[in-house]
Amino acid sequence: MFQIIEVEDVVRVEPLDFSETLNKMAEKVLKLKYESTLSPDFGYVILIIGVKADKVGKILPSDGATYHTVTFKLLTYLPKLQEVVEGEVVEITDFGAFIRIGPTDALLHLSQITDEYLNSDVRQGLITAQQSNRVINVGTRMRVRVTALSLARGSSMGKIGVTCRQPFLGANDWIEEDLKKSSKDTSNKKESE
Repeated sequence: MFQIIEVEDVVRVEPLDFSETLNKMAEKVLKLKYESTLSPDFGYVILIIGVKADKVGKILPSDGATYHTVTFKLLTYLPKLQEVVEGEVVEITDFGAFIRIGPTDALLHLSQITDEYLNSDVRQGLITAQQSNRVINVGTRMRVRVTALSLARGSSMGKIGVTCRQPFLGANDWIEEDLKKSSKDTSNKKESE
């Protein structure tokens, strides 16, 4: 889930940077510290927004820099367990597919696609179900549920596992087929009554 979080921190401004506006300098420092990082609390930090630095700073003995309290907002993406998300297949491997959800990729293992036997062809970039001939390839839009989540502090990547073995999950065209099939079944039951 994408969210905007308000945060407060302290920024150190070097004497060489006193010529720049305080907010711009604080934004540069915060971008280096936060953007493109991963935190178990916030998730994937994508962007710093609305930096407001306190104009009154502190100077420590033996340090010529000033320290300013700064409030700002973070645009983050934090997936939640059991959340249903949509994404695009970006890679096919021997063991499954990687699906881009938000700013990261999640693993859809072969065992989490369907009950059918699956053939994975890495060269052609597709996974085919043997009985139904349903296909997943690079570029396929999919709806999946988050089933495993590991966001370690300091790591540049988290690990996200997803499944589409539940009703109305999977490739978007599969979901449309299933919806049409279920509406036909419902109308046939009504006619027979």
